[in-house]
Amino acid sequence: MSVRGPQLPVGTQVVIRVAAPDDQGGTAQRGATGRVAGITADGRYTVRLVDGRETVARRDQLSLRTAYQDEAIELELPDGDRLVREHTIYAAVVGSRAFGLDTDASDTDTRGVYVAPTEAFWSLAKPPTHVDGPEPEWFSWEVERFCELALKANPNLLEVLHSPLVVRRTPLGEELVGLRQSFLSQLVYQTYSGYVLSQFKKLEADFRRDGSPKWKHVMHLIRLLLAARSLLLEATLAVDVGPHRDRLLAVKRGEVPWQEVERWRLSLHEELDGALQRTALPATPDVATVDEWLRSVRKRSLGDA
Repeated sequence: MSVRGPQLPVGTQVVIRVAAPDDQGGTAQRGATGRVAGITADGRYTVRLVDGRETVARRDQLSLRTAYQDEAIELELPDGDRLVREHTIYAAVVGSRAFGLDTDASDTDTRGVYVAPTEAFWSLAKPPTHVDGPEPEWFSWEVERFCELALKANPNLLEVLHSPLVVRRTPLGEELVGLRQSFLSQLVYQTYSGYVLSQFKKLEADFRRDGSPKWKHVMHLIRLLLAARSLLLEATLAVDVGPHRDRLLAVKRGEVPWQEVERWRLSLHEELDGALQRTALPATPDVATVDEWLRSVRKRSLGDA
């Protein structure tokens, strides 16, 4: 295994991964510990061992002492791409195409949920919690991680379950979609509103410094507030922006003055405060129902490797 990384400063504690000659006619054994004493003209490292001997090694022949034991017991991780290809239970297109904000230049962003075989969790090498790929613009979460984030009202996850553009839906995926209401709660207010507020502070700094923020990001933040308002008032997530499309696209093109966008944002925050007082959503999500379903999924996934 090739171990690469940034240049090691003098004094860094390292472990030699391969046996090498030392400066006294002997051999520095694999696993010997020392400190970086310098760098040779050809880019190799001089290592002073704990007993005073010195040896020379390439960067890929050295490990940081703190990482060596972890590397020594490293196991081959499950193939994330294979998990997505063979165990995806649900996938949908999100982003501009799902929001009704797409143009000819828009990408097709797909997000999915896969169920790793239960036996895979019995290994020291656990399945990945998420996978980027195997196709471009495709990102997936393992079902447990998906449930955790969705219960916290993460908009990226909730939008997956409510997208009208479904790419794949197995019987288990159908069950997951059937739990959509269990994920919804008043946590939406804190998650959506808090994220937008923090991002607008950064955008305001960009505006003061550069005279122009990232308008596409501004558009999507306003869209989040619109979605949160709808979710609190109607207890269901409207992914498509509907009648707000033209105005949002004008924001994206930079055609709406910053002051007007700011007034829109503040008005939506105020409407969210009012919607929170009247919402039919529960204070917290239905964790017990989601957890019971996840347990049943794990039982039914035995032997699916």
